[in-house]
Amino acid sequence: MDLKDIITKTISLEQYGIKNVTTNYQISPEELQKETLKRDLGKETKDGVLAIYTGKFTGRSPKDRFIVKDEVTKDRVWWGDINLPFDEKKFDKLYDKVTRYLTGKELFVRDAFACAHHDYKLNIRVINEYPWSNMFAYNMFLRPTEEELKTFKEDWLILNAPGFKANPEEDGTRQENFAILNFSKKIALIGGTGYTGEIKKGIFSALNLILPVFKNTLPMHCSANVGAEGDTAIFFGLSGTGKTTLSADPNRKLIGDDEHGWTPDDKIFNFEGGCYAKVINLSKENEPDIYNAIKPGAILENVIFKNGEVDYTDTSITQNTRVSYPIDHIQNVQEASVGENPKNIFFLTADAFGVLPPISKLSPGQAAYHFISGYTAKVAGTEEGIKEPQPSFSACFGAPFMPLHPTVYAEMLSEKMKKSNVNVWLINTGWTGGPYGIGQRMKLKYTRAMINAALSGKLENKTFETYQVFGLKMPKECPDVPSEILNPRNTWESKETYDKKAEELATTFHNNFSEFKEYASQEILMGGPVALKYNA
Repeated sequence: MDLKDIITKTISLEQYGIKNVTTNYQISPEELQKETLKRDLGKETKDGVLAIYTGKFTGRSPKDRFIVKDEVTKDRVWWGDINLPFDEKKFDKLYDKVTRYLTGKELFVRDAFACAHHDYKLNIRVINEYPWSNMFAYNMFLRPTEEELKTFKEDWLILNAPGFKANPEEDGTRQENFAILNFSKKIALIGGTGYTGEIKKGIFSALNLILPVFKNTLPMHCSANVGAEGDTAIFFGLSGTGKTTLSADPNRKLIGDDEHGWTPDDKIFNFEGGCYAKVINLSKENEPDIYNAIKPGAILENVIFKNGEVDYTDTSITQNTRVSYPIDHIQNVQEASVGENPKNIFFLTADAFGVLPPISKLSPGQAAYHFISGYTAKVAGTEEGIKEPQPSFSACFGAPFMPLHPTVYAEMLSEKMKKSNVNVWLINTGWTGGPYGIGQRMKLKYTRAMINAALSGKLENKTFETYQVFGLKMPKECPDVPSEILNPRNTWESKETYDKKAEELATTFHNNFSEFKEYASQEILMGGPVALKYNA
């Protein structure tokens, strides 16, 4: 029997308090695309790719992400500006309002799972108001087989109602949109926003508590790939640093582009079944794998196109233009999305101040320090109100998705790095020759050459020099990279101006790390910039 024959049935949603609905269960992405077009909720490019507009929100809204404070979370979650508590009773009332809103509508339901490693699989049921949201869930989560669907029972429910608007005074939200995790009831409740990233990041955030607390497994906001010899590489980095681009390498098999787990027996597994890539300034020349993955089945978000042609340079809607697609749209994919113990870890940063070296090797203490810091920089136009470069720190390169204290993840990573004897590299994909507006962005071909040299071991026998301010070890030469750019100070016209800017950046690192100082060991503290050492 064909899978389509078995899953075109309808299912009841009354167990969730949703009544009198027409349910489209497990329908194909082709059907979902047709439904989207029929409802005038999207358009097609000349190549038949669905393009949608997510509405008012074209990115995540971190200040509207909450975790229900209850017996499971109250003593585990790192409460503060990132993990905002939500009252249990208010959650129940808001959930009831959302289900009443969805009652009587035509909805789209999908059963899927997260975590490619069979020992860590998390079954998910997604209920969507919009067909393209359900198509996103098809792309981004792992797709069950016919046999798995027969006995499927969800572990977590995602209830997604973009058209529902909360009343902050009544509902306890900050504004009309919200994304709330309830670990006791195992529900991710999302409303008031059409941005699809809230769907995938909700489950990622849940796994960031579930895996370390209950499975002794490190969750990571990273991409990963594997070489011909079975060597796994991990790429940590915030949005815009090149995490997706650099892991999509035609000479290496992609494990995944965003979210992974590192098991106690040293397996690296993908959480997802797809990729969610930025497409700003996308070109076939620089990012062929991503460019070629944009074909029927993919979903473009918030892009501008004329006569069916997408203009990837047009950011009139948002800088955060994106595409989602199933991972098999990438030709070179690691079978089963699981890799062996990593040999190299790369921390990616887009330093808009032009201070950090394009590549440097980190000691264990430096690795832990930079992991906890999670530095990159925001440039003009990326967020409202930003007129010049601003340092940005996100603990563990993913603070908005980390319910536990950052040192929990850092200690797990440090222990695994030492056990595995893994090489850790800091890669600056940002500016050289001066800050944003004066210097220029590091060429992608040079960054790829540096990463390839690290992966192949060609840097092992090279001479390193110590970078004065941050204490980092920089290679003096690297195959296929001009030697003069390896030391950032050499690329600036004024060395005095460079030194001043470097000390300014070092100060921001220290100021940011002050909230973690009491939790960090002396080794970690000594891994920070040397210009302004702590009196620890």
